[in-house]
Amino acid sequence: MLSKSQISFIKSLHQKKYRKESGIFIIEGIKSITEFINSSYQLHSIYYTPTYFPSLPKHTANIKLFEVNNAELEKISTLQTPQGILALVHIPVKQKLDLKSLRNRFSLVLDDVQDPGNFGTIIRIADWFGIKNVICSENTVEAYNPKTVQSTMGSLCRINVIYTNLTTFLAETKLPIFGALLNGNNIYTTNWGKEGLILLGNEGHGISEALIEKITIPVTIPRIGKAESLNVAVSAAIFCSELSRGNK
Repeated sequence: MLSKSQISFIKSLHQKKYRKESGIFIIEGIKSITEFINSSYQLHSIYYTPTYFPSLPKHTANIKLFEVNNAELEKISTLQTPQGILALVHIPVKQKLDLKSLRNRFSLVLDDVQDPGNFGTIIRIADWFGIKNVICSENTVEAYNPKTVQSTMGSLCRINVIYTNLTTFLAETKLPIFGALLNGNNIYTTNWGKEGLILLGNEGHGISEALIEKITIPVTIPRIGKAESLNVAVSAAIFCSELSRGNK
């Protein structure tokens, strides 16, 4: 049985302020938890209903395990329908942006993406296409927001998510900057080369004016129908697919 203080602490992690203070975030679901156990992340504790105990990976010796009932899990879960198992994970030390590590590969750059579902989906897309780095503006939604984490389906543990001042970063880089704009080169005929940054903008306002100036190659996904815009995660998937196709 969980104590009141345990429940209070875990519930506090639903809020960014307390995740930042404690250096801990929440993941839910056996698939995601297994992915994180098998990664470089350090797990703090796992809370499971009896049904899920047999599903736990064997190498959990250094992780605190707590059996809970459904009522307790509902109190600490961030989900409307809890998935039977929840874990607390230590937030890794903030990574510094190493410009050399971006050479000879493509990375995604996000300018103030605000929706945690979109952000989590983009991280999952990056993982699918083998893109290791997602570089974010300082105002992009937090990677450890529960909705973001849930949307990544475990992919977060394999992607380097780095927050930085994009104006400074894009001014310093020597890499080509491919910007997703409504007016630009046709994505299907773009010459990608072997390295670069794919810059994607905010859901409502696109790429900020200050960063548009840094774009070296504007790229557009041709519109055939009458939709006003594409979801940023959908755009990310199309860009990543074209990068993959163009570099076979």
